[in-house]
Amino acid sequence: MKVIFLGTPVFALNCLKEIRNSAHTVAAVVTQPDKVNARGNKIVVGPVKAYALENGIPVFQFNNISKEGEDVLRSFNADIMVTAAYGQILRQNILDLCPEGVINVHASLLPAYRGASPVQRALINGEKEIGVSIMKTELGVDTGAVCLKESMSTDGLENSDDALEKLSFIGGKLLVRALDEIEKKEAHFIPQEEKYATYSGMFKKDDGKIDFSKTSEEVYNFVRGINPSPGAFTHSENGVLKILKVEPCQGEGKVGEILVADPKKGLEVACGEGSVRILRLKPENGKEMDAKAYLAGKKLTVGSVLGE
Repeated sequence: MKVIFLGTPVFALNCLKEIRNSAHTVAAVVTQPDKVNARGNKIVVGPVKAYALENGIPVFQFNNISKEGEDVLRSFNADIMVTAAYGQILRQNILDLCPEGVINVHASLLPAYRGASPVQRALINGEKEIGVSIMKTELGVDTGAVCLKESMSTDGLENSDDALEKLSFIGGKLLVRALDEIEKKEAHFIPQEEKYATYSGMFKKDDGKIDFSKTSEEVYNFVRGINPSPGAFTHSENGVLKILKVEPCQGEGKVGEILVADPKKGLEVACGEGSVRILRLKPENGKEMDAKAYLAGKKLTVGSVLGE
């Protein structure tokens, strides 16, 4: 089939590559407009766009695809459109462009974790199993009927980017299988059960503040789920600290209290139940580093409270 592919980040890139390695043809790629790097004021080209340009695939970037893209995309006479972490909501005029409509690669086991941040929320909630669904795109947010799903077990160590990378390979292969079945008229789309639906909206920077009143396991899952973006953080006597990696421990103390702060022993903080050892962090205007290395150059007072 002739496919128009809509996607932007690395998760989408692996899906695009799988289509190109299949019997199907990518007629065009649509990706979000380029971003500007705040530090160097340079244009940042996304991975999907870069790959498409390298391989001679026409690329389009619309500020609003539903208002700007209809005529352009119709001209390709594609059989189907595929979205994977594209980043814009499609209106009915776009959904109706192709005979086979639009299918989406969503990084959750629908109807669980509909929305923009399914993997982050699943890891924060401590889910032991995550996965990918191939669904029919409709006007609702991830509400369409599902034709294929595949799950994977988490290892309890990955952050959201690690998990998304693993899921992208599963999603790419599942997507090609779905395209094959649709072409052969063998695909079976099953409506989602609304009573089991859960949602995860887009995380904002402030959502990354660590709540040390949670249990040590909950704090651990929060840090790995919210990282690398928007990132976990807390306030200290030395300013804001981005917290990149922790591990649960059994220490006791007042919520947020620094129990250990030593260049040799590390940095340990009390939680509502248990404690966490902070392994890697990034100080304000500084570089990512091991917590012990940080403490070799900066003092944190035992007994002081993080987050206040």
